[in-house]
Amino acid sequence: MLIRREVAADAAAARAVVAGAFAPAADSGHGRGRGADRGGEPVEARLVDELRTSGASLPGLSLVALDEEGAVVGHVMCSRGWVEARPAVALGPLAVRPDRQLRGVGSALVHAAVGAADALDEPLVALLGDPRYYRRFGFRPATAYGIAAPVEAWGDHFQVRTLTVFAVGTRGRFSYPEPFDRL
Repeated sequence: MLIRREVAADAAAARAVVAGAFAPAADSGHGRGRGADRGGEPVEARLVDELRTSGASLPGLSLVALDEEGAVVGHVMCSRGWVEARPAVALGPLAVRPDRQLRGVGSALVHAAVGAADALDEPLVALLGDPRYYRRFGFRPATAYGIAAPVEAWGDHFQVRTLTVFAVGTRGRFSYPEPFDRL
């Protein structure tokens, strides 16, 4: 498996991975994502399109995982977020093709995205996700750092990973780029 920056030629394949990963589960009838839009497509697939077209995505931090044949099997989108007026990275959606899940692809993408963000002197990475999964990457509830989730009800599912240039005293409400507001 190879992890690399996403390029324009990856957009369709990456979108297909996101749509497949967040499609409603066939056996339960419940979606794994936030739900489907009116066309039955997962909203996360529409979100990656809107983040790209709005310019909110961070191209150097949006990554793909390729299998041995060069096919896209995983994708992570990073975009510009803010803690009050201070820049931050918003990680998500993170998606792995269903037939490649539980094989370390998602973990490799998270490690690569966090490492790249640190190398680019970003102060922190924030996300909404399962604390049991993201704890292994150093994510902690945002409230531990004095950072409030955009939606208070998210509780400990809204998490932060501080990086090398994190400024102690960075506090306030986190905000995602505008395309997230339309979910």
